[in-house]
Amino acid sequence: MRPILSVVLVIRVLTAFSVVSAQAQPAPQVFTLDEAIQYAVDHYPTVRAALEEVNASTAGVDIAHAAYLPRLDSTWQSNRATANNIFGQVLPQGIIPALSGPVLPSASSRSVWGSATGALLSWEPFDFGLRHAGVVGAEAGLTQARAGETLTRLDVQNGVALAFLGVLGAQRAAAAAQADLDRRDVLLRSARTLVDNQLRPGADASRAEAERAAAQTRLSQAQQTSTIAQATLSRVLGVTTVAVTIAGDQLLTQIPPADIPPAAASTHPLAQVRQATVDQARSLEDILARTDFPRVLIQSSVFARGSGANPNGGLDGGIDGLGLDRTNWAAGIQILFPNVFDFATLRARKAAAAASERASAALYDEALLTITNEQQTAAALLQTTRAIAANTPVELAAAQQSETQARARYDAGLASVIEVADAQSLLAQAEVQDQLARIDVWRALLAAAVARGDLTAFVNLVRQP
Repeated sequence: MRPILSVVLVIRVLTAFSVVSAQAQPAPQVFTLDEAIQYAVDHYPTVRAALEEVNASTAGVDIAHAAYLPRLDSTWQSNRATANNIFGQVLPQGIIPALSGPVLPSASSRSVWGSATGALLSWEPFDFGLRHAGVVGAEAGLTQARAGETLTRLDVQNGVALAFLGVLGAQRAAAAAQADLDRRDVLLRSARTLVDNQLRPGADASRAEAERAAAQTRLSQAQQTSTIAQATLSRVLGVTTVAVTIAGDQLLTQIPPADIPPAAASTHPLAQVRQATVDQARSLEDILARTDFPRVLIQSSVFARGSGANPNGGLDGGIDGLGLDRTNWAAGIQILFPNVFDFATLRARKAAAAASERASAALYDEALLTITNEQQTAAALLQTTRAIAANTPVELAAAQQSETQARARYDAGLASVIEVADAQSLLAQAEVQDQLARIDVWRALLAAAVARGDLTAFVNLVRQP
């Protein structure tokens, strides 16, 4: 009795452990095609990166607009230093501190406190269009970032849709391979029975077994392709924690009769990215064309100083000099002229900007050619896939009838096993082609939507009942 109880206890423990392990594994995540597209747009890292690029470009426009605001600079300093001034000139530099006051009769190593504070308000009322050109360039950068985000979103959507259809096609191919294997099993059993009853030569059983082994190999290859396709879909979705499965049977029940109309090539995100690049290059040319203009500044300053040194040479002790003794103000107009000798550098920069603008314009023209070619290719592909999808049911029906007749003839002793094997191979091929032909129509519709630059019409077709 005790051994029986121990076995029962072990079985119960193992069963409970299996249940707990099954519950611990997360359930697979099921996606329809439109759900997969939306999930990738919401979660894929490159889309998030593109959105942050848009945020950065928006901040760049704000920075360009901020150049119109006045500038207020202020300072405060306290120092301890000697007061040994001397007559003479010092060339402009940033190392030796400036010293003010009279020249004292004798030098001294004694030091005193000094302090200074001030504020300078500067405003540029007009700049001959320099700041406006900067704003235009920043806005062109924002337009390019937004178009780039749209293009990234389109690429991600296209990648997910292709991966989804790839999984659907691989699963259908695996199902057709399994059906082919089942038919080969039936043929093998029938051939062995006839051979055992000496109604067929032994070569029939060998041929049926070879065909069955080949079908098993094709099934293994199809299952491998399906597994790899599912891994690819998980990657483009950005899902790594749970398994991903699809629900795409509704795509094969009916092929949508409506096509996706093309749009103007200039509205495609790729063309908009290229056009924004051209606009940026032109804005840079505009900026450089105004760089050598003078700058007019209206300035006002308030400043004060304090010192522990006296004009008669006396030096106050203690904390004298930390306070402010004299206050002044100033206001006026200042005109800044560019460096005359920068003309060579500026000319080279203008030439480089002009060349960049021409190169960007050429890339824009290339983008229009590419988009137009993609639209024409998608239209031709859609026409061809629709014709094939309309023909494959005829091929499938004929192949099914041929296989049925070949089996009946073989069972009646009127046909060889080779004839049945050939009919089964033709049926397997027809089954795969019939399933993939419908998926190819969806791929063609997807290509037309991508060439249009917007997957909205494609998603609407997917969601139709």
